[in-house]
Formats: sequence, C-alpha cells, structure tokens
Amino acid sequence: MIEYLIGVDGGGTGTRVRLARPSGEELAQATAGPSGLSHGIGNAWTTILGAIGEACAIADIGSPPLSSMAIGLGLAGVHNKDWAAQFVASDPGFAALVLDTDGFTTLMGAHGGKPGAIVAIGTGSVGEAMLDDGTKVEVGGWGFPAGDEASGAWMGLRALNHIEQVLDGRVEGGAFAREVIAECGGNRDAVQIWLGRANQTAYAGLARFVVMHGETDPTARAILEHAGRETAAIADALDRGHTLPLALCGGLGEALMAWLPHETRARCLAPQGDSARGALLMIERHLERSAR
Repeated sequence: MIEYLIGVDGGGTGTRVRLARPSGEELAQATAGPSGLSHGIGNAWTTILGAIGEACAIADIGSPPLSSMAIGLGLAGVHNKDWAAQFVASDPGFAALVLDTDGFTTLMGAHGGKPGAIVAIGTGSVGEAMLDDGTKVEVGGWGFPAGDEASGAWMGLRALNHIEQVLDGRVEGGAFAREVIAECGGNRDAVQIWLGRANQTAYAGLARFVVMHGETDPTARAILEHAGRETAAIADALDRGHTLPLALCGGLGEALMAWLPHETRARCLAPQGDSARGALLMIERHLERSAR
C-alpha cells in the first residue's frame, strides 16, 4: 500500500524533495546537493535518498520502507537515455517510479499540469511546452557547453573568458573581473588549475558575479542582455503564436526577468509551483492512470 508520495527536482547544483500523502497533504520539504545524472547514477540515488530521509525526519514519520512510497523525479541529464535507463534500473525499491526531465516537471509545476510554456534557467537551461492537445514540445536542453544558452554555466563560461582576456592584458577589467579572478584563485596559475577541475556546476557558480555587476560593468551587462535574447528565442520557438501562458523558472529565472526583451517580459506570468511540486503532480497522475 502506498502511504507517501515523493516529488524530486534534481539538478546540477542542488536537489529539492517534497513529501506528501496520497491525499495531497504536503508533509515536508528537504534539500541536498546535486543529483543531476551527469554527476553519476550512484551519486544521484545517494543524494535523493538522503534528502528523502531528511524530509521524513522533518515530518516525524520515522523511516518508512521505500515500498510504501511512490516517487516522481525530474532530473537533469535524463536526455541521455543510457543514463536514464541506468538510473531506473538502479531503483532501490519504490512502489512506483516515474522519471522525466527537470524541465518537464518544472512545466508541470509552473502551470499546475495545464497547457503552458516555460523557460527554465538554472545551472542549465531548457524550454518546455504542453499544447492544448497534450503534445509536449522541447527547445534547447542540449547540455553544457554545447548548449544550455542563458544558463548559469553559460554565463560563467563567458565570465571566465573575460578574465582570461583581462589577465592577458587584451582588455581592461573592473570590479567584476577582479571578483571572478579572486573566486578562481587570484592569479593566472590558479585559474589554470581551476579550469582543469571545473565542471558545469563550477561554471554556474560564477553566474552570481555576472548578475551582481550587470548594472555597472559593460561586460556583465552584455552577457545578461545576450542571455535575455537567448531566453526570448527559446520562448518564441516553443510557442510561435504566443497563445500559451509563459513562465520563467529556475534559480536564475527571476534575475533574468529584467534582461528579457520587453515583448517577452510582458508575456510572463508567475509560476504556480516549482519543479518538485510538478514531480509530485506527475506521480499523482501516474497512479491515477494505473488505477483505472
């Protein structure tokens, strides 16, 4: 018998879990480190199970067996079908499991499972839409560094390129460059070491400097303006007729709102819920269909 529902939003920077009753009553939330599949299948499950354990502790329900739980997961990296298959094959024993991209669960949460479009901007980026007939549309989500335009990692990569040019003396740098250089070790040799170790999450960690200096530094401003245009292009490709409600989501969604072209910003509505809520809705609907 299923006693609990779990909704998971797992990205390249962090994981959010919602714990609820089958009735819809939400009991607790918890957070943990990254569980995107690019960090490894074992790491993903370890992180998710740890967050579930924390949510159960917050809800004061002890340690229920996994067989009493049904789980919906929206994870970064699910586009890689090999990773997705390995993750599902490693299911530690949940009563039911549904896996989709974190973009799709963000879409579900943003519009309550109804037709709409979202552009999710966090460590990575993706656009998702659900049409009136239930058809799913996806734009972007190709992954870093080849894609994920406007994302935190995309911004961080451009910030890194800027400090390389500053350190070389090719361009002048201001406070923005000095802070990014300090974050990456403080000098050319340290930056080289940083580059050798950096992954998508590390690059995304530099995006905060871009946002912080957007109003005062021309390079940071140019990165944000470019990100705004890329976000608008994703939104337009999702819904050429601009008939669907649009929400800008993810950890950088709010920060990027001011940098969108005016016509795109005017279309945006506040999301109704987050990706973890969308994952809960996804597993709820799966169980409803299974019961018919």
